[in-house]
Amino acid sequence: MKLMASLLAGATLVAAPLKAEETISAVHAFSETLIYTKSFLSFVDKVNEAGKGVIQIDVRGGPEAIGMFQQPDAVRDGVVDMVYTPGSFYGGALPEKDAMVASNLTAIETRENGGIALIDQIHQEKMGLKYLGWFDSGVCYNLWTREEPKFDAEGNLEVEGLKLRGNNVYNAFFTNYLGAQVIDLPTGEVYSALQRGVVDATGWTQIGLIDLKWNEFLNYRIEPCFFSTDLGVIVNLEKWNSLSDDAKKILQDVAIQHEKDSVAALRTKRDEDFAALEASGMKVVSLEGEAKAKYLAAAREKTWERMKEVMAGQPGGTDNYDTLIEHFYDFDKAK
Repeated sequence: MKLMASLLAGATLVAAPLKAEETISAVHAFSETLIYTKSFLSFVDKVNEAGKGVIQIDVRGGPEAIGMFQQPDAVRDGVVDMVYTPGSFYGGALPEKDAMVASNLTAIETRENGGIALIDQIHQEKMGLKYLGWFDSGVCYNLWTREEPKFDAEGNLEVEGLKLRGNNVYNAFFTNYLGAQVIDLPTGEVYSALQRGVVDATGWTQIGLIDLKWNEFLNYRIEPCFFSTDLGVIVNLEKWNSLSDDAKKILQDVAIQHEKDSVAALRTKRDEDFAALEASGMKVVSLEGEAKAKYLAAAREKTWERMKEVMAGQPGGTDNYDTLIEHFYDFDKAK
């Protein structure tokens, strides 16, 4: 009987399925040389270390694998499981991302106050995506120019004649407030456009200019900075729901920690980049007083206007408009 019991126990053990390690595929919007992509890849390394035997991320590449503007549709449609990309690349489908663009808070603060949970809910309802985390927040944008900027008698920035590169992140501000005629170009084409004189100014974040080598052509940084990066990780919702609870926990826990880690790391990188740029001759010019206040208010309010206008034409309308601003903008901090 003991022998039979042992044999039965052994058979049960053999028959019990071993839990297989799960894998999700991923792509990133920008080239591997850019600081933001390096940040995402460090997140992947953290997941793959913590997730051994449970969950692994298989990075398939960047825009050479799937075009940067096609990636949001690709993850929504299940062509790839995960994408690291700016929310602005799918702003037509999800205008609520503009709350992040105009934000003066970090992912740490908006995770705590419920803002990221709200953005996640909206992603799930509107696009069938899980919003895993807002990475590399706390970094804002500047205008960078080849020639010394000009100001009018009231100290406002003059843009007449400026060949300004734009994109979906800041065009509402550039066009509706500054009155600029923008030339839309993806990141990968800006170097050659600067080289050929197609553009002579661009908006860009406080960091990464050196990575992209745009500093070979741009000589001035205009302060103050405005906006916030809106880079995040989105996951196909069907794929997310199919993962084990252990896999989900590892992915979410590591993402939350990386939100914190990336804020600190990129602030350090910003200070290093600014020092290196100024050492190589980059000049800093600043708007002051009323001109500065109007500039910052316009960046915020023109972006909110765009968000509200697009939201109004979609299911649910502007129901979340005030709540989004409440969660992503601190008026006291802006004073």
